Amino acid sequence: MPNPTAAFVDLATLSQAREELGAGFVRMLGYFRDDGWRSLLAIEEAMRAGNAASLIRPAHTLKGEALQFGARPLAELAEYIEETARRCVEDHEAPNALVGDIVRLRPLFEATLALFDREASMLSRRQGFGRRMPIVPGYGQR
Repeated sequence: MPNPTAAFVDLATLSQAREELGAGFVRMLGYFRDDGWRSLLAIEEAMRAGNAASLIRPAHTLKGEALQFGARPLAELAEYIEETARRCVEDHEAPNALVGDIVRLRPLFEATLALFDREASMLSRRQGFGRRMPIVPGYGQR
């Protein structure tokens, strides 16, 4: 049976990030979530305003952060938005052609976050995060 995770994330890259970041992996996923939402909202706002120049930086940021965790489809869509926005700026055109791509960006981002949440949850369970320590009579009492 094919792994549905592989459709959103390159598992080898995600595994490498988990290994390199160690205990900071879950925290870095939190940063990805926060920065990603900021980028996504900035992209949507720039599109509503028809401002191609304002699409470039948040799309670039989202692309880079997605690549760090192996979220290739998200990174590729953000890169396409970034590159198309750059062409629009150079050609003095509105980014109207990007409407459909930007509409697809939110569900792809949310699906990627859901996958990362599952990964972080599994990692937390394996490392024992959130488990209560047994109560030892007399320990810590004065």
